[in-house]
Amino acid sequence: MNTNRMSRQLNYKWVVLFVFVILSNLAWAEKADSAMPMNAQADAMRHDDQKLITTFTGGVVITKGSIIMRGEKIEVRQDAQGNQFATITGDGRKQAFFRQKREGINEFIEGTSDIIDYDGKADNVKLRNNANLKRFAGTTLVDDLKGSLITYENTTERYFVDSGKSNVSPTNPTGRVQAVIGAKPNTATAPVLASSTPEEAAPPLKSSKTLGNKSK
Repeated sequence: MNTNRMSRQLNYKWVVLFVFVILSNLAWAEKADSAMPMNAQADAMRHDDQKLITTFTGGVVITKGSIIMRGEKIEVRQDAQGNQFATITGDGRKQAFFRQKREGINEFIEGTSDIIDYDGKADNVKLRNNANLKRFAGTTLVDDLKGSLITYENTTERYFVDSGKSNVSPTNPTGRVQAVIGAKPNTATAPVLASSTPEEAAPPLKSSKTLGNKSK
């Protein structure tokens, strides 16, 4: 009996270890975005090696692991420590676009606005003017936020939505924040939604990836 019990305990430990290794590899695969090379397609590129600024223009598409950026113009800057910063601009007809996979789960964040600022050092994204941030579980839309300025913080698991003139439309003449928040089975772990009015609810949102490599 003791031998059988020890054998079962040993097998259980190996199963736990195997599952732990698999989950660790999955998490590492998501975090590896920051180490991925930046791939860009555009009609033209201008690079200033002294200022460490690269400007892409004309139907620009940049990918870095699970990160996708699209715009008519994308300017990528780098500081002395190797942190990268990107400004994505639309062309008036099509807005700037940013997409990123959430870590460890099959969920994605998509954002569109006239201008998108990506800060690789602070690990956040700012969507400016006519901003729209969506969260998808697989292909199912869960959260849908609209405002004048939306800030999405990867590391602190929070986002902020502010109203403004750029959010004014025939269906929203006051320009106030509009939000559709999907239900979550475990509300105890849901982070707080900070917005321009205290009446806004709290959506469950979290993710993290950075653009960390030097681009040429």
